[in-house]
Amino acid sequence: MDAQRQTLAAMIEEVRDIPIYRTSIEAGSFPILEKPEIARGFPDNWMTPRLAAALEAGEAELVLSTGTNHARMQIIRPPFFLLRSYYQLWSEHPDIAVTWRQGCQRVSLTTVLATEHVARLGAKRRAAPAPAHPSLEERRLDERTLYLNLRLDPALWERSDVERMLGEMTAVQTAHPRGSYHLDCDSYHLAHLVRKALSSGAWQRFPRPASIVHAYEYTPTNVRRFLQQRFDCPIIDLFGSTELGYLYYSDRHGRYWPYLDKMHLELIPIEDGSAIYSLIVSSVRNPHMPLIRYRSGDCAETVDGSPDPLRIRRFCGRERELLRLGRGGLLSQAHLDDWIAASAPSIFVYQLRPSGPEEARLLYTTFDERPIAAAAARALRQAISDGAGLDCALEHREHIAIGKSGKYAWLLQETETTERGDV
Repeated sequence: MDAQRQTLAAMIEEVRDIPIYRTSIEAGSFPILEKPEIARGFPDNWMTPRLAAALEAGEAELVLSTGTNHARMQIIRPPFFLLRSYYQLWSEHPDIAVTWRQGCQRVSLTTVLATEHVARLGAKRRAAPAPAHPSLEERRLDERTLYLNLRLDPALWERSDVERMLGEMTAVQTAHPRGSYHLDCDSYHLAHLVRKALSSGAWQRFPRPASIVHAYEYTPTNVRRFLQQRFDCPIIDLFGSTELGYLYYSDRHGRYWPYLDKMHLELIPIEDGSAIYSLIVSSVRNPHMPLIRYRSGDCAETVDGSPDPLRIRRFCGRERELLRLGRGGLLSQAHLDDWIAASAPSIFVYQLRPSGPEEARLLYTTFDERPIAAAAARALRQAISDGAGLDCALEHREHIAIGKSGKYAWLLQETETTERGDV
């Protein structure tokens, strides 16, 4: 603990000249830094002569955070900050560093918004208009990474979409001396592609990756199991954000390990007595926008219920997505996911819609496109009743629409009028 305090003290010295921290420096106390405070007066509240020079030289850039589950936030960072964080972790990961050393290409299967962003960056570098239908090379982020997806909702991919993506993956694999490639993905998107390849008879042509990383959102247990059953390679989860880079990685067995270079992490209970913790991050990894006691908005649980960041066992969703239960307490996506995985392994996409303090509906799709069996439905309803005090009706759907962000909302409050989400 003394070492952690010393680390934090050293970080504070590095932000002494940044206007947003001036009051805290004078008071000798740093309150938790919230996203609205970061946005207030941006970018002047971060401006120093060193930052101004970096912006002028192109060594720093103003960008929007992805805002997947929160309002988009302006940030300042070095170009390709998150990509470099990914590459460093990939190159050092004990299970998949071999594919980095072998020079494997990284093929990314995630939201269409990410693909469009990459195409715009490429067009900007070429001083050309952004392409309406970017070619494979126009979807290349750098010499190592290219993006596949060209449609918003992966459930609506047609046979031609599947054939194109499989062909592009195969071309990358074939071009490598060892016939290998690294697959980076949103886990839902990859599961959709696998299902469509299976149903269309194209599964035999699916080029098997040498390593897989999913890094874009919470991966449900059923989805992780579905992928593990079909790929004989390490499947790794990375946890991080646009503004922070990557903080934790899983090994191929699902255990999480810290990756807190130039960081200090605190876990604070969401509410008194709760074993769900809010992540409070101090980081100087981004030299242009160091964050001191920043609330990332993510939640975690530890192996022993303690607030020890070295004992995190899983990340259980976003703080703003926690459901406050009528009988007291909080429901996270991870807890609902536990009950679904135990009772109904065939459920694929799901969305909880509370309709009162003690009532809700759970909409769901399945991997086999059939409603879950009656016994599984009874077990799941009982688990939700016991765990959350909710009388939950189950509704099988052929399709649950993805959000405009290209991400799924697991919780949709009846009072919500706008959809959350972004890349």
